[in-house]
Amino acid sequence: MDLHTLSNESRPSKKRKRKGRGPGSQRGKTCCRGHKGDKSRSGYKRRGTKEGGQMPLMEKVPVRGFSNVRFSIPVYSITLDRINAEFEDGEKVSRDTLLKKGYPLRRVPKLKILSTGDLTKKVVIEAHAFSKNAVKKLEEQNIEFNLVK
Repeated sequence: MDLHTLSNESRPSKKRKRKGRGPGSQRGKTCCRGHKGDKSRSGYKRRGTKEGGQMPLMEKVPVRGFSNVRFSIPVYSITLDRINAEFEDGEKVSRDTLLKKGYPLRRVPKLKILSTGDLTKKVVIEAHAFSKNAVKKLEEQNIEFNLVK
């Protein structure tokens, strides 16, 4: 057996389609695009939703159900860990103080305190909501917290 006698028997290599190489190539002139129309032009892109003159499928299918997403009020949540890192003893934790520290609360009207981590500093917390575990931790450590409406 010599190297020049070896051949790939498992899969014959497929010839590449060479478009636009004259009428003798079977793919010359229009290059498999047909005559005229948008699809024959360069730069043509088809929108997936367009179906010619026919009513698109997404317009035919009825809209069903209802979602409350439009009416939801965004809530910014912050953990006890982060409060511990950001605030000093005796400071007040509220939406306004967090805004001053650079937290992204401009478009978020409500603040919620979550129980992740531990709070070692004595701070006064004012928030719109507290998780059950956060309330439990704050009561155990005698930390003052107020519910704001």
